[in-house]
Formats: sequence, structure tokens, C-alpha cells
Amino acid sequence: MLANHVKQRIKSGKPCFGSLLNFGDPLVAEMMAAVGFEWLLVDGEHGPIDLATMATMFAAITRYPVAPLVRVHALSEENVKRVLDAGAWGVLAPNVKTRAEAELLVAACNYPPKGVRSLGAGRFALSFKTDNATYFRRANDEILTIVQIEHHEAIRNLDAILSVPGVDACYVGPNDFCASLGLEPSLEPPHREFHEAMDVLLKACQRHEVAAGIHCQTAETANRRIREGWRLVGMVNDQRFLVGAARAARDAVKTDL
Repeated sequence: MLANHVKQRIKSGKPCFGSLLNFGDPLVAEMMAAVGFEWLLVDGEHGPIDLATMATMFAAITRYPVAPLVRVHALSEENVKRVLDAGAWGVLAPNVKTRAEAELLVAACNYPPKGVRSLGAGRFALSFKTDNATYFRRANDEILTIVQIEHHEAIRNLDAILSVPGVDACYVGPNDFCASLGLEPSLEPPHREFHEAMDVLLKACQRHEVAAGIHCQTAETANRRIREGWRLVGMVNDQRFLVGAARAARDAVKTDL
């Protein structure tokens, strides 16, 4: 059975860099995986992606040494179970604000006795290139469990959230976090309140030995976050990469001679 290299690296204090997939297209997923990201997160919250398409995207991603993660559209035992059975290597739950929500995520990601995930059919074993029996035995050690911090209320509950056994990482969504404070949303927030909250979060992650993660807009910001000690670092998504490259080409070509 393949080992989850992202979980191994962040547990040992090493950074992992990735991006998000908003296009519900296995070909796009394959192309992004071929680039060499360490992880790709299929965005089931904001992307128009159904479960069958997700499963095919996971299959395309795992042709390469890239971990297929997924953000579920809402936190529930059923939603987590279905994406894991489809072959996800890790689950990110959006907008976690309480310890109870973190406990629900951990329970849903793990087979008994650690959790409540039910055993059934799926392509999970194929995703890890193993058989069902081996997967059932080792999945609890390989699945990556991530809580997304994107609301200011979560900062008050950080110790309660991050101390839940089985939470491997947290991941900050700067746009929504700023919006929750009544600030202008941005992936590059200039706001003092945002940076103060991130300092609190990073220290809490270090205190609880949980990998700190954050979404970035530029490579410069991603590198700075890694130097600061963030370990699960992401940058934009397939949609923004495509539009950004297309816009740069359009602006560079002059037809008004």
C-alpha cells in the first residue's frame, strides 16, 4: 500500500506545496498532477464536481506521486465517507469553528474503533495501489484529516479544535477569514487583524503539533509562509492559473499597430 507522503512530511515538520482543482475535469487534474505538485485538492465545496467525476480525477492524479485530497461541500459523516471510498487520500472540512465539528471530522475519517467510518465497496484500495484488506488495516494511518479555519470564531476555539486527537493539519482560507471580520477579502490580506490572528494560529499549531496550512496567491507569499513555519501551503487553483496565463499572453501581444 502506498504511504501518504504528504502526511509523512508534515508530521516530520517538512512543508508540502499544492494547489486546488475547481474544474471538474480528469484531464485537467492529470495535467496539474504532471506538473509536480505534492498534493492537489479537489474542491467539492465551490467547484461544480460530482462524486463520479471526483473518483476519476483521483485516478488521474494518482498516476503521479501526488496526493489527491478533497474539500467536501459540507461536513457530515456521509459526505466524508463517500469521498474516501472514491479514493481521496485526505479530507478538508470547510469552516470548522468548534471542537465538536473537529471530532465529527476525525470520526468520519477513521474506521472503528478509532472512528465510525463504515466498511464497504469503493475504489479506495485502487487509489493506494493495494487490496481491500490491507487498506482496511492501514487506512487510519494514511488518511489526512484537515480542518479549515476561515472564520474569526475559530480563533477563540483553536486550543479546543487543534487538541482533538487525529487532527493532522489546519488550513486557512484568507478570503473568508477576512470577510468574517468585515474586512475586504483577499488572498494577500494587508489587514493587521488578519496577521495578528495568523500569529495566534501558528503558535497554537506548534503547541498542539498540528501542521499549519494556508492558501496563497503568489509564489513569493508561499515561500514566505514556508519560512515562517507553515507546512501545508497551497497556491490559487487550476482556474486562476489558466486565466492568469491567458491574460498575461493577451496583455503582452499588441495588435493596435
